[in-house]
Amino acid sequence: MSHENGETPEHPESPLARPKPEGLREFSPRAILCGLFVAAVMGASYPYVVLKLGFGPNVSVVAAILGYIVLGLLFTRVASLLGFRYRPYNRWENNIIQTAGTAAAQTAFMCVLLAAFDMLTERKNVPFDVILEPHQSFAWLTAAGLLGVLLAVPLRRHYIVEEKLPFADGLAAGETLLLCDSEGSTASRAALAMLAGIAASALLMTLTEDAHVFNLFKPMLVVKTGLLARTLVGINWSLLAVGSGMLIGMRINVSMLLGALLAWVVAPFALREAGILRPDFKRDNVLFWVMWPATGMLVAGGLTALLLRWRVLRRAFQNLSSATTGGDEFPLRWVLIGVLLCGAALVVVQSTMLQQPA
Repeated sequence: MSHENGETPEHPESPLARPKPEGLREFSPRAILCGLFVAAVMGASYPYVVLKLGFGPNVSVVAAILGYIVLGLLFTRVASLLGFRYRPYNRWENNIIQTAGTAAAQTAFMCVLLAAFDMLTERKNVPFDVILEPHQSFAWLTAAGLLGVLLAVPLRRHYIVEEKLPFADGLAAGETLLLCDSEGSTASRAALAMLAGIAASALLMTLTEDAHVFNLFKPMLVVKTGLLARTLVGINWSLLAVGSGMLIGMRINVSMLLGALLAWVVAPFALREAGILRPDFKRDNVLFWVMWPATGMLVAGGLTALLLRWRVLRRAFQNLSSATTGGDEFPLRWVLIGVLLCGAALVVVQSTMLQQPA
């Protein structure tokens, strides 16, 4: 039944219909403990995911369901067995847990940058011997991260405050929190499905990566003969790629598949026929002709999209500079000062610690 104004009231059993309990502390000791555990799991596993796939899929949904498993199932079950009184599971504490897990995973995403240093050091034909110490990594990534956050401030007011555009990853995480806080068996089915996926992926990974123990499957099916054998084209038997593809969506999956086919199947033939590659070329020769054009496409695509929206940028800066600074606003003057300071700090760090010319 609808109200007179045409709006449909929320179902009384809907999680949105349940207000926040009186006296509930989101930042509770059990939320901190469970958040530390989920953060440790996400931070330990995400570097492998990023280095294996070459990108980092959205992990907010994974962290939210892990938070439900740890807080809603394991923690309450252990507390019940020990005879302790405990507050029932709620989405507000799980929001703290999924935030900790997501932050840990995104911090671990920086392993891509640090791994590049190790890869360059291992290359015998590249004169590179820079080894980053922990304090150097912290200074470099902190300056670069703060600079990126400050540069995003002018766009926040336009895209989020004025246009109210949805943030897909945030919406997915919010819907997951509501799902886990729902009544009935909905949340339990989601948790069981995730546990089944964990068990299946771990079993397959054990059978493939530890083939010297089980010797049932080979880690990768690689083309053995022909031109593609030199580019190491193959199929990896892992549910990691399947699960990541389910998270990022079909459009990105198709784009990545087409890019891989063009780069590692079509390009070697075309480059050889054009006389650019010798008949006895190696994988590194193909990588040279693939990596740099792809990098140029990435940079040019981002800058072109930014330039095409120059009116949006101008309006965002005008609104931010003329708006009255409220409790949720960050003054443009602070943004400009912060950009200058972080930019200078980044130049100093790269020049003194990374031996890059200023």
